[in-house]
Amino acid sequence: MRPGDDLAGLLAGAAAAGGMAPGDVLVVAHKVVSKAEGRVVALAAVRPGPDARALAAETGKDPALCELILAESRRIVRRRGATVICETHQGFVCANAGIDASNAPEGHVILLPRDADASARRLQARLAARLGGRVGVVIADTHGRAFRRGLVNVAVGVAGFRGLLDLRGTRDREGRVLVATEEALADELAAAAGVLQGKGAGAPAVVVAGLATPVGPGGVGELLRDPAHDLFRG
Repeated sequence: MRPGDDLAGLLAGAAAAGGMAPGDVLVVAHKVVSKAEGRVVALAAVRPGPDARALAAETGKDPALCELILAESRRIVRRRGATVICETHQGFVCANAGIDASNAPEGHVILLPRDADASARRLQARLAARLGGRVGVVIADTHGRAFRRGLVNVAVGVAGFRGLLDLRGTRDREGRVLVATEEALADELAAAAGVLQGKGAGAPAVVVAGLATPVGPGGVGELLRDPAHDLFRG
């Protein structure tokens, strides 16, 4: 995948050939989206400023990488040794502002899409037109978790369905009213797809079939916790 490639057309053709149908959801690895959108940067072309050089001295990271981390971040949330946890401009809290060198050409890194929801909407529109009905799209990235080991795919872009199910006011099997339960459906689909995609399998997209999804425009914003309700970010 290279900048300017017709990713939507490629995915729509493959999805149709593979039997994807209206109502299904396509989970797409963000890196193939970022590559098509030109979000691949050669570190040698980056000129680090004073703040980046200071961060590099503290963390041992490449100063060029630090410049990109700062450019992609609203702020640094936590820093310890070489670990830098950032809040990105999209509102994600993750290591290195989501910048990663895996599956990138030598000497390059891959950034998150500038607006993964917009990317998901473009893909969703092409898929829906090709398949003749509503489909869902999730753009996924692997993130760490504050209180558990291991990476898990999460949604960074959502289109074609509501990614958060609000179950408050419904009842459990014992008849108790649920007062705080919200199900992160888009994250669950991203995590499930991650089992099949792996890190080196070259499988950029997975179809989730047979699952009823709530109708809506979608958007990852509803999955992000309001900082006012965040007890841990500080």
